[in-house]
Amino acid sequence: MATDVVEEIAAAVAARESINGIRIIGVDGPSGAGKSHLAARLAVRLSAPVIAIDDFVSWDCFAGWWPRFDAQVLTPLVAGRDAVYQARDWSDWYGSSLGEWKTQPWSPTVIFEGVTCTRRDTVGRIAYAVWVDAPAPVRLARGLARDRSFAGAGDLWRRWMIEEERFFTADATRGRADIVIDTAAHGC
Repeated sequence: MATDVVEEIAAAVAARESINGIRIIGVDGPSGAGKSHLAARLAVRLSAPVIAIDDFVSWDCFAGWWPRFDAQVLTPLVAGRDAVYQARDWSDWYGSSLGEWKTQPWSPTVIFEGVTCTRRDTVGRIAYAVWVDAPAPVRLARGLARDRSFAGAGDLWRRWMIEEERFFTADATRGRADIVIDTAAHGC
């Protein structure tokens, strides 16, 4: 991904007003699009921590994790407090078990990275929304390359992609993004 995209986002974020002293950047988009890669680069550039939605989501619960994320992460950070949350235990790859508790100290800039992190419920509470995308066949290939060792990964990915499309369409998530990045076009 071109450094100029990272610089463009960093400059735009710096120009935004903070919300109660914090600038939260959401890096959203469908699975396999390249969100984690971009968020890691932004984290280095902005000296900001990343909170991964993978610590909340599970294959069997596409959207039901949101109330926990809101209560344990988003609301405390916007209120000027540390985020203390129980992370998803991915040793239970097929289930939705919770594991260790994590604390993300409050910081003036925080990056949320993952599917639906800029959903409608975040309006007025995040400073900048990034939509990362790639064509569905590219995303599926990336996901299966990563998860190929798990039985049934193909079926899970295909079902997940249908749920993502439904959610993003109903929520109009992409339309609220401050910037849209096609990682296939950037060679990522």
